[in-house]
Amino acid sequence: MNDEAGGHRRMGLVMQALAWLVFMALVGFYFSDLLEQQYNPNQTVETRRIKGGAREVVLKRSKNGHYLSTGAINGQEVVFMLDTGATGIAIPADVAQRLSLKPGRRLATQTANGIAVAYATKLDRVSVGDIALDDVFASISPGLKTDEVLLGMSFLRHIEFTQRGDTLILRQYPE
Repeated sequence: MNDEAGGHRRMGLVMQALAWLVFMALVGFYFSDLLEQQYNPNQTVETRRIKGGAREVVLKRSKNGHYLSTGAINGQEVVFMLDTGATGIAIPADVAQRLSLKPGRRLATQTANGIAVAYATKLDRVSVGDIALDDVFASISPGLKTDEVLLGMSFLRHIEFTQRGDTLILRQYPE
């Protein structure tokens, strides 16, 4: 075999290897997106206007049985885990730092795992889709080891929510 033929063969093998790498990367991205969609099926939240001017958001339950939703705190995107068992909004310390939230007075909070330390903070705006509340108290919870913000009753008590099957309907009526 001459040098030219060997060079073409090597180039062909390199191109084939690159094609396989690209293919594997695309498969990885596809399955990564699929897993993320199962984890948080409400990555894109749409708000509907219904009779009487109310705003409505319909959320699907995640594969693990929770209602997660992309939302915003002070205009910055976060992932909420809706938690009717939580009194307030609990923000993990890492998320609070990313949002530039200032910790206030120290609090002792009762959690499922016992008493925990948290710090009071006030949020200018909390929203899920177009359902929003202004001037909401929350807590920065250093012991919360997750990327999700627990969206508790300090937000949920101001809106109507109904669960049917694997959907949760949130409604906010005009004041």
